Amino acid sequence: INESIKKTFSLKKSILFVLAGIILLIVGGKWVVDGAVEVALLFGIREAVISLTIVAFGTSLPELATCVVAAYKKNPGIIIGNVIGSNIFNILFVLGISAIIKPIPYDKTLNYDLSIGVFSLLLLIAFLIFSKKTKLNKWHGVVFIILYAVYIISLYYYF
Repeated sequence: INESIKKTFSLKKSILFVLAGIILLIVGGKWVVDGAVEVALLFGIREAVISLTIVAFGTSLPELATCVVAAYKKNPGIIIGNVIGSNIFNILFVLGISAIIKPIPYDKTLNYDLSIGVFSLLLLIAFLIFSKKTKLNKWHGVVFIILYAVYIISLYYYF
């Protein structure tokens, strides 16, 4: 731990900040869910579409920031690990905890989104395994961004 950080905050103040952060995270999570539902109702869009776009983007911003910093500092292992680890954590742990709290009904209209997720993973694997230098290049990034844009557009036009 950085010595300057240790000296800046007392233990009591650090604990207070952690507790305040947890409370604000819970309140912020409630606001995100409530706001997403309101936006969906206002525009007559499925809640799933809002969660697959706006909520997903908002909750992924910290990951994006981490990956941008890691790319800038030339730490590629952090980027791939962050993206894959986050998805594994969300699917196995977050969904698992949520299902323990309350069973989650599965809407078959999510089959499209699930297939896009599986396709994205297979594309990532193909890019990483079959790339001559075993790395993601700029054109791979462009492909992913274009496919994401096509996916978002398809959500609004077809669902």
